[in-house]
Amino acid sequence: MQQTPFNVDQLIIDKYLPHNFLAEKMILSCLLINSEAIEITLRKLPYEAFYFKNHQEIYKAVMILYKNKKCIDILTLLTFLQDNGLLQKIGGVKVLIELMSQIPNLVYLEEYISLVKDKFIRRSLIKLGYEVINSGYITNLPLEQILGDFENKLFNLTNEITSQKLFSSAELLNNIFFELKEKSLNPSLFGLPSGFYDLDSLTQGFQKSDLIIIAARPSMGKTALGLNIAINTIKNSRLPVLFLSLEMSKEQIMYRLLAMETNINQMRLRSGKLYQNDWIKLNKIIKIVSKLPFFIDDTSNLSIQDIRSKIKTILFEQNRIGLIIIDYLQLLQNSDNKSENRVQELSNITRSLKTIAREFNVPIIALSQLSRNVENRLDKKPILSDLRESGSIEQDADLVLMLYRNEYYNENKSLDKTKQLTELIIAKQRNGPVGTVKLKFDEKRTKFLNANDADVNVVS
Repeated sequence: MQQTPFNVDQLIIDKYLPHNFLAEKMILSCLLINSEAIEITLRKLPYEAFYFKNHQEIYKAVMILYKNKKCIDILTLLTFLQDNGLLQKIGGVKVLIELMSQIPNLVYLEEYISLVKDKFIRRSLIKLGYEVINSGYITNLPLEQILGDFENKLFNLTNEITSQKLFSSAELLNNIFFELKEKSLNPSLFGLPSGFYDLDSLTQGFQKSDLIIIAARPSMGKTALGLNIAINTIKNSRLPVLFLSLEMSKEQIMYRLLAMETNINQMRLRSGKLYQNDWIKLNKIIKIVSKLPFFIDDTSNLSIQDIRSKIKTILFEQNRIGLIIIDYLQLLQNSDNKSENRVQELSNITRSLKTIAREFNVPIIALSQLSRNVENRLDKKPILSDLRESGSIEQDADLVLMLYRNEYYNENKSLDKTKQLTELIIAKQRNGPVGTVKLKFDEKRTKFLNANDADVNVVS
């Protein structure tokens, strides 16, 4: 039987909620005596951050006066409140006189703001807790929706806390100095290695907090490249990798992985037509791969909240995570706003992925489809404008890689020696050069190699 939900607002009203009366008064006093304090405070505090209703009304009045570019002092504030029938609501002239009688130290304004914001976040957390209790009784709502909404709201509160920290140039330069010193003593890559040395030479590896896009037309090898990078990264760094496959099942991914690592033809592997030597290879590779911290999730219709939740699961179980790969971008869903069009939705998704990369300080690789515009040109090599459905992909990405195989379009014209060659085009790199890297692609084994590598089993 469905029970009646709690009245959340009444429960909160009946409780004594966290607040700081003196800090609120000090902030309002600062606003009346210093114009610089107004800009700083308005940037950091919404009116809801004030617990007392009369403080909220005074602060809202200051916001309106500031927005209208009016002078803000005791006289203009008093006039505004009087003209709008708010003076008695805040407690009369005596409340404003009390504010003016305070002698706040402007040096401590940031501290006052921090105190008020702390209490505001605590109140928001309490309210959110009651909302979760309330939602638990609404049994006709999907559990995934309740958990997703709760996690999203909790994430927004977390952002309120983390965004308060400001760094001085002295702190930042000190950190950079020690980073440079470490690099000089250890001149190897300071990012995650892809396993392809020409690519790593140009990018210095995949950097923490970067959003990386690997884009191509269908059947060009996006998933294969993503899988190759995943395994190469694990072998070189021993860090866990999360592979989110929205298109292929986890079993299909593992078949590809086995073909790639054993050098067994994928079609023969899937059909089970194996030779004695193949079984020896399989046994060896399965023992090695089963020990790798490689995690696959093949849930379809993943949302941003789902991705964040899965990352937290890996962090809880493994204590760290090295790389996240999403196959592929256009299949992700944005659960926040069902009314937006697909272009807006994808823009929000790419922006959210970049936010997640920064939140967890981990590179995210998102595979992406290219538009059909490529097929309509004589020159089939992809360019940035071919990114499908949204220019926000180009805008939000730190690194954009595009796959091109001449063989795909000119199979009969390809020479044997160039048939396997693939161009990996660095179309955008926020902190480095653009260019083209040559790779070899063995389609039968879904395996990418450096252009000069011999086709041998790379597992050790």
